[in-house]
Amino acid sequence: MHIDVRNVTKRFDSFTAVRNLTLDVRQGELVALLGPSGSGKTTLLRIIAGLEHANEGQILFDGDDAVARHVGERRVGFVFQHYALFRHMTVFENVAFGLRVAPAERRMSNTDIKNRVMSLLSLVQLDRLAARYPSQLSGGQRQRVALARALAIAPLVLLLDEPFGALDAKVRKELRRWLRRLHDDMGLTSIFVTHDQEEALELADRVVVMNQGAIEQIGTPDEVYNTPATPFVYEFLGNVNKIPCTIANGAVNLWGLAVTAETVDGAPVPAGSAAGFAYVRPHDIEIVAEGTQRAIVRHVGAAGPTARLELEVAGVHAPVEVQLIRQAFLDLGLKVGQTVAITARAARVFPARS
Repeated sequence: MHIDVRNVTKRFDSFTAVRNLTLDVRQGELVALLGPSGSGKTTLLRIIAGLEHANEGQILFDGDDAVARHVGERRVGFVFQHYALFRHMTVFENVAFGLRVAPAERRMSNTDIKNRVMSLLSLVQLDRLAARYPSQLSGGQRQRVALARALAIAPLVLLLDEPFGALDAKVRKELRRWLRRLHDDMGLTSIFVTHDQEEALELADRVVVMNQGAIEQIGTPDEVYNTPATPFVYEFLGNVNKIPCTIANGAVNLWGLAVTAETVDGAPVPAGSAAGFAYVRPHDIEIVAEGTQRAIVRHVGAAGPTARLELEVAGVHAPVEVQLIRQAFLDLGLKVGQTVAITARAARVFPARS
């Protein structure tokens, strides 16, 4: 199913949750809606599902207007963050529910329902737990039941709202790998909402970064992480150092690295001298034998495969974070209180917002 969201706006009284938003989701794609709380991602997902109605705009499924379709006619499977399983029903009956309440002309026979449910429970590796109740399952098992129930109606689109948000880190990691394989095997078009950056970057074909009801950037995980389009995307995705600087004639010399300033929202870079910010990832800062920029090591965290340092740099109010591979850290023999020289391998500069 190809999903085309065109100029959608959703207001709740005086609050605008989604602002004139346009998004194209291709057939068979797994797309992440990523953003902070209140960015409009869940509202957009519910509009696509038909659980909310937009004040303006269109939702097209394979070119047909989906707004006129009842929720049950959209062939959408929806998975909620907190499972929304029926506590009084067994695992089997939870998965069978959508099949049993289908219109009479489309309802399967009891034999076909049983075969489909058991096939889905086998797919999510819960066939031996069909007679149990939700209270007898772990969080990860309940989430897989919710997925099986969403898949039971043979959806063309799978929508997931923070599907792993209620799970611990280890189970969450296992389930998202499993979901990626399931998506690929079934050939669905899937959209999931998350505020977990790692989850979005690991799972999605494309990531839609949202802020205040609008899209800041759409791209592959590599594109949004390595070439953020705006300061917001830089600060939201991964750790980054925000270094105040002065832009002179459209460029900045940051610790020996020449960087050309970029526009913000299409606004031109100010001529002459202007305030700006340089964004530098911790792994893009290098400690060198000689350099013009000096820094003092204030904290060292060397557990695991990487070492994380906090440096005090003149003119920068917050500690500057540096990430080194463990062997490089050991070779340098760094200690708290030591003065070092630093440079930047890569950075991007944006004018300060007025």
